[in-house]
Amino acid sequence: MNFVDIIEKKKNRLELSEEEINYWIEEYCKDNIPDYQVSALLMAITINGMSDLETFYLTKAMTNSGDTLDFEGIEGIKVDKHSTGGVGDKTSIALMPILATCGVKVAKMSGRGLGYCGGTVDKLESIPGMNVFLSKEDLTKQVNEIGIAMMGQTSNLCPADKKIYALRDVTSTVGSNPLIVSSIMSKKLACNDDVIVLDVKYGSGAFMPTVEDATKLAESMISIGKYFGKNICACISSMEEVLGRAVGNALEVKEAIDTLHGKGPEDFTELVLESGSLLLSQAGLYSKEEALKKMKENIDNGKAAELLKTMIRYQGGDERVVDDTSLLPEAEYITEIRAERDGYIVKMPASMIGLMSMELGAGRVNKDDIIDPSVGIVLNKKVGSYVKKGEVIAFIHHNRELSEAFMEKAHKMAKIQDEKVNPVELIEKIVY
Repeated sequence: MNFVDIIEKKKNRLELSEEEINYWIEEYCKDNIPDYQVSALLMAITINGMSDLETFYLTKAMTNSGDTLDFEGIEGIKVDKHSTGGVGDKTSIALMPILATCGVKVAKMSGRGLGYCGGTVDKLESIPGMNVFLSKEDLTKQVNEIGIAMMGQTSNLCPADKKIYALRDVTSTVGSNPLIVSSIMSKKLACNDDVIVLDVKYGSGAFMPTVEDATKLAESMISIGKYFGKNICACISSMEEVLGRAVGNALEVKEAIDTLHGKGPEDFTELVLESGSLLLSQAGLYSKEEALKKMKENIDNGKAAELLKTMIRYQGGDERVVDDTSLLPEAEYITEIRAERDGYIVKMPASMIGLMSMELGAGRVNKDDIIDPSVGIVLNKKVGSYVKKGEVIAFIHHNRELSEAFMEKAHKMAKIQDEKVNPVELIEKIVY
């Protein structure tokens, strides 16, 4: 086949065959197709879309591009939660230890960052000494012994996704429905968990702009998951504003740890508890109400925080960070952003704050960029808050001088007016 013909076909809004999609994935994994040609195809897909059948073929090809983890050596119900990504989304780091204390097994495999900030793997790597690359044998042993392991995508698990994932990040093709579906579901199918809950986000800081778009994406992923026999559902949640208060890798780890100590931001804690209780009820272990009660109990009694500490120790990291978050990387400078008038904060666009954090070094512009784990933004106020002139709205954590252009954006991150506006509901609905 000629790959240019495949690009041309999708450019002209024609449907690719299973053979053409298999050729693309197989040859790209062998480095026989250059990045610039695959970038062109990704853009054509982003603009023109793919049919349900094409998306199924792409997911299947990516799943079969490398090894699969059957987890047959792990005893018990294996669960996973996956987010479509957002600004300040550190949910897995707080949620997974809580779930593991409630009787399910967590063998969590995550990726690196898309755009705004690091992914779960990047955030975990901000913990000194943390090893996020485990062999299948070590993963199985650890999960059987303590109930949880969190790691990066292995080199030969969905290698096609790993290559395409990095390319999408730097070619403005992240927000494509079929590319998101195939990326997420290929990893979920390759890992073979028993129960999956998807957190599909919409809003200014998400890849899906509206509830309708997010619902359509969720339905596509659920349809593919069910075709492969998975117990799967989705939570549709808002990303109009930052989730929690911290944006930036070590800063988000700190906030996740605070949440395990019962001191997390209200909205972030809500999402952790709601998505966790949904997952546990899907697994058939508890009713949703019983699951909520059990999760809160294991936060209050310290079991969840203690399990995170154990997991970090097992994976070579400095477990002391769970009791002393000052041991995480810290930026050299902190600059305060203050309100320029009295009034209510009515808007703080997540996308703007995410892009500012990326500019500081918390995310990647190019796929080979090195993330600075210490930098980011911590919000002191959120939408709905009343502020007085001169009151701190946000703290900028940085290691280099902030430009005038950056500071100009920082002073515009919060829109303030006299009339109060209530924040958007965090969780819109559940899709089965």
